[in-house]
Amino acid sequence: MDAEKARASAWFRELRDQIVAAFEGLEDSHAAGPLTDMATGRFEVTETKRHSDDGSDAGGGLMSVMRGGRVFEKVGVNVSTVYGTLGTAAQKAMAARGVPGIAENPQFWASGISLVAHMQNPNCPAVHMNTRMFWTPGAWWFGGGSDLNPCIEFDEDTAHFHATQKAHLDPHDEAHYPRLKAWADEYFYIPHRSRARGVGGIFMDDQNSGDWEADFALTQDIGRAFLPAYLPLVEKRRVMPFGAAEKDVQLVHRGLYAEYNLVYDRGTKFGLATGHDANAVLMSLPPLAKWV
Repeated sequence: MDAEKARASAWFRELRDQIVAAFEGLEDSHAAGPLTDMATGRFEVTETKRHSDDGSDAGGGLMSVMRGGRVFEKVGVNVSTVYGTLGTAAQKAMAARGVPGIAENPQFWASGISLVAHMQNPNCPAVHMNTRMFWTPGAWWFGGGSDLNPCIEFDEDTAHFHATQKAHLDPHDEAHYPRLKAWADEYFYIPHRSRARGVGGIFMDDQNSGDWEADFALTQDIGRAFLPAYLPLVEKRRVMPFGAAEKDVQLVHRGLYAEYNLVYDRGTKFGLATGHDANAVLMSLPPLAKWV
C-alpha cells in the first residue's frame, strides 16, 4: 500500500498546484467590474506540522491562503499528509464507523486536499471542495466532494455546477452522481436551521469498492471536475455590481457556513482531534460574518 499512498499524496499536491494557479489567474484577469482598482491577490504559503503526543514527526503539509484580492476575499487551499497514532476520541469515532481493528492497532495515515473560497463580490458563490485518502492497518478508503454555497442564488449557476460534476462521474458509473448528490444534500444540512448550507454538490466517504485503482480514479475525477464546474461561475458573476444590501446578505449567509463547520463538519472535528495545525483546520471560516 506504500506505493498507492505515494500516488494519492502526489495527486492531491498536483491538484492543489492547478487550483492555486487558476485562482491567481482569476485575480490577474479581473479587469472589469467592481474592485478592479485593488491589488491582485496572491497566496501566502505556510508549511504546517501535525503535533504528535511524543513529539515525533507526524507529517504535515502546505496551507495556502489568499486574503483581500480583487476576486477572493479569503480563499484557502490546503494539502497535507499526516500519520501516527489516533487518540482515544478518534479511535472511538472510527470504531463507531465500523473500521476494523482500530482498537487493536490505532495507527493511521491520511492525505488530502481541502479548499474553501469566500468571495469579494456577493454575486460570486462561495465554494468548498476536498478529496482525501485514509488508511489504517485494517482498512483504506477515499472521501470528499464539492458543494456550492451562493448567498445570492442563480439557477443557471447551480445547474452548471451539478451538470459538470455529473459529466465527470458518469464514465465511472451512472449511479454515482445521484448517489453522491443525495449524500451531499444530507451531509451539508444544518439541522438547527432546518435548511441546507448551500445548493449542494456531491459528497462521499468510506469509499472502498475493493478496487483501489477504480476508487482512486473516481476520486481524481471528483477533483478534476472542480475547476470547470466553478471557474465559469466566478468569471460570469465577478463583473456584476453590488452594494451594501448585497454585502449584508453575504455576511448573514456566511454565518450559516461558520455554524455548520464548527458544529457538524467531520473534517474539522477530525483535524482538531488529531492534533493538526489549528489554523489550517479552521482555514474554512470566513473572514467576516454576521448573525441577525
